[in-house]
Amino acid sequence: MSGYQGKKNIPRITSDRLLIKGAKIVNDDQSFLADIYMEDGVIKQIGDNLIVPGGVKIIEAHGRMVMPGGIDVHTRFQMPDRGMVAADDFYQGTKAALAGGTTMILDHVVPEPGVSLVAAFKQWRQWADSKSCCDYSLHVDVTEWNKGTAEEMEALVKDHGVNSFLVYLAYKDVFQLSDSEIYEVFSVIRDLGAIAQVHAENGDIIAEEQKRILELGISGPEGHVLSRPEEVEAEAVNRSVTIANQTNCPLYITKVMSKSAADVIALARKRGAVVYGEPISASLGTDGTHYWSKNWAKAAAYVTSPPLSPDPTTPDYLNSLLSCGDLQVTGSAHCTFQTSQRAIGKDDFTLIPEGTNGTEERMSLIWDKCVVTGKMDENQFVAVTSTNAAKIFNLFPRKGRIAVGSDADLVLWDPDITKIISAKSHNLAVEYNIFEGTEVRGGPVVVISQGKIVLEEGSLHPTEGCGRYISRKPFSDHVYKRIKARSRLTELRGVPRGQYDGPVCEVTVTPKVMSSVSSVKTSPAKQQQQQQQQQQQIGPQPVRNLHQSGFSLSGAQVDDNIPRRSTQRIVAPPGGKANITSLG
Repeated sequence: MSGYQGKKNIPRITSDRLLIKGAKIVNDDQSFLADIYMEDGVIKQIGDNLIVPGGVKIIEAHGRMVMPGGIDVHTRFQMPDRGMVAADDFYQGTKAALAGGTTMILDHVVPEPGVSLVAAFKQWRQWADSKSCCDYSLHVDVTEWNKGTAEEMEALVKDHGVNSFLVYLAYKDVFQLSDSEIYEVFSVIRDLGAIAQVHAENGDIIAEEQKRILELGISGPEGHVLSRPEEVEAEAVNRSVTIANQTNCPLYITKVMSKSAADVIALARKRGAVVYGEPISASLGTDGTHYWSKNWAKAAAYVTSPPLSPDPTTPDYLNSLLSCGDLQVTGSAHCTFQTSQRAIGKDDFTLIPEGTNGTEERMSLIWDKCVVTGKMDENQFVAVTSTNAAKIFNLFPRKGRIAVGSDADLVLWDPDITKIISAKSHNLAVEYNIFEGTEVRGGPVVVISQGKIVLEEGSLHPTEGCGRYISRKPFSDHVYKRIKARSRLTELRGVPRGQYDGPVCEVTVTPKVMSSVSSVKTSPAKQQQQQQQQQQQIGPQPVRNLHQSGFSLSGAQVDDNIPRRSTQRIVAPPGGKANITSLG
């Protein structure tokens, strides 16, 4: 229990003793029939005919599947945005997660401008400790880069159990870092034994496209996806892979939303790169055709970045890549806003708060899209919803595994139960659900978190504030074994050679000076604009009449006093008459 960090003023809840009988235990590598005994939030025994103390609550599984609780690797509960706060806070968000079979979440800390990483981390801890209904951990987003940032990252790794940091290639002038800054961040992350996460979109191109589309008079939610074509996502993924390869840093791409971005990850992995891809509930379960809905509020509910792909075949494609191992983990990127909050962007799509729901629906969507369709089996399902995340973020085998000594976070799963997703029945605080009307097969019947039953017979009864912060150690074996091997292979050595003692040419280096004049020269658009302004000041230029003369010079000529003839008959054309008669 070394990862458990106690909280002030919240008494530790003594877990029930539980025995699950006749379970088909499903781990990522095998399935087998056995009983499971839990006590004090930990799995104590697995096997047949277990000897357990009296007063134990028994759950009869009747051969149904029991699997590790889901781990949602990407949530943004209670996220601040321009003075507003996301609709689902840590209580509402984790309650919804438990309802869907997820027993641990990893949320993102987003420091406000000027706020230190450690201060922001402590603020998120305070929010989550008081409200979270399940265990949680925190990624930290690096939104600006300076000398002190590296020291703060080191403090978070060594003193606060953080082993993952996210950088943005998007959100120009807000969160976006330059390539050279990302190179430095990745180098620090590698030395700390953490994982580099990237929000992959080309922020410079997006900023220009947003201006262009607004100038065209397009201000609705469709402008969001039009300004973010999927190639800007794929380009940023490719750039991230390149920088990660150069720095020998493990890379994790969040929110894989398009086919082309997924293909870049798959190809990089085939070439041996240490890179992981995280599709989310939204990209696996729906598409971006909804941005063109006539209902503004509905269209706005789908706004997230990178955007959902307008290509309706994208979800099936991403589910296939998830099933074959080209994508490895799944999150929800759950960050919801009320319609009234999104309405601040009613006249400008760039102002719409971003984020969609998905933490409650994630596991059922993946079961329906992947297992029911025969793309993956139940063991692969456990891998992509729980175990792979636990291994990457160094939570394994405490999380993501049913084994003696692992946490008692379990889900009794019914593969045949069907449900129609609807805002009327979801456990969220918002009026829209992006999966509205989707029928899914497969879902949790019983959910056990920290050894306590939180969902049974359709009744959800979570305990606010009982969630523990789970500290994560650096240098996860699953990730860093390969990184360490590469570092030994890629040591650079110079070529031993004699000193050159021949002649050396003298050169003068002229420093590049950026001035307003030179910047105009380097920009064709600005140059054209300046020429147009000069022409307006000078007035219209004289225009030659090319019909009147086959050759003309502007200005005064010596023969200006001789009147021009309107026509002249050619008696003998140059080259002789044969030149004309032979043309036919």
